[in-house]
Amino acid sequence: MTFDNGELEGRPPYIHSMIAGGLGGTTGDMLMHSLDTVKTRQQGDPHYPPKYTSLGSSYYTIWRQEGVRRGLYGGWLPAMMGSFPGTVLFFGTYEWSKRHMLAYGIQPHISYLTAGFLGDLAASIVYVPSEVLKTRLQLQGRYNNPYFKSGYNYRGTLDAARTIIKTEGSSELFSGYKATLYRDLPFSALQFMFYEQFQSWAREYKKSRDIGLQLELLTGAAGGGLAGVITCPLDVVKTRLQTQIDPVPVVSKAKDRIVTETLSGPGDTTVKKIQLSPPPKQQKRPISTSSPSTHTPRPGAIPLDEDSIMKGLKLIYKTEGVGGWFRGVGPRFVWTSIQSGCMLFLYQSILRKLEIWLPVERSDMSA
Repeated sequence: MTFDNGELEGRPPYIHSMIAGGLGGTTGDMLMHSLDTVKTRQQGDPHYPPKYTSLGSSYYTIWRQEGVRRGLYGGWLPAMMGSFPGTVLFFGTYEWSKRHMLAYGIQPHISYLTAGFLGDLAASIVYVPSEVLKTRLQLQGRYNNPYFKSGYNYRGTLDAARTIIKTEGSSELFSGYKATLYRDLPFSALQFMFYEQFQSWAREYKKSRDIGLQLELLTGAAGGGLAGVITCPLDVVKTRLQTQIDPVPVVSKAKDRIVTETLSGPGDTTVKKIQLSPPPKQQKRPISTSSPSTHTPRPGAIPLDEDSIMKGLKLIYKTEGVGGWFRGVGPRFVWTSIQSGCMLFLYQSILRKLEIWLPVERSDMSA
């Protein structure tokens, strides 16, 4: 990248990157939260036929029946509590690892790709638990919701956290962690590799680091949208794994027990064999615990093996072809484009403001 001369000149302090990333990422997530809620309802609806089908009608139904705060913006508090520290960790890790790899002479594309991967890995320890709380509250809606029975009924965020830890264990806050990483790590890595490249091209075109509002939005949206399309197959597998109903396990035959029953009197008993077996496990339908997936499995979709993402990809290709890998690719492109464009535009805008409000020496900016 020939124009990364500007990269060395314009490196902001780490604290500026973390503040700008936290504010930009949180604002972008909050702007898209209502769409996130709709997709969560579509993915996690336990009823058949499902109540929520198309995006437009689902959005209108939730708004009309439950309103904005308790309906479309249910779960906003844990979303914000996870988004800000998560994006702070992401941008801090991303900038640190990117700069050190570039300093060691690693090829820029590899540096950006690896830095995005490491950034999302660092952020996942914060955003996955918050996403579990967020998605359950989104699926539930208001407390004692008369319009939709989700299987959850928490009074609020604190009650949800206490109840989950008490009844299901603290490990439940990390449910879906592995599947989330399989999708989000490649997405973040590709998103920032594309974004940095598009920014470089835009600076070369404008002959300036200031590329203007339109190109700021376009480079961010293009990076997120392109990464969203490429990782769509992983999104499909992740959603299938987290929304399919697990089959009831086959229970092995239990040993017979001898039970005595008194038929007529104390001295007259009959011995009767009764086969006792443990009660069957309840069916469990875990819901998505990360950024909204735009894939809705088709009716009758074959269940996937939870042990292997690659097996899932092969099975979908075998049964549904390439089209099965890219179900919902249009909405996914739209969502990732808008969210990424908003987040990265705000990130760059806040960085410029911080340079004015919190000026630092040039030598410190490259540290």
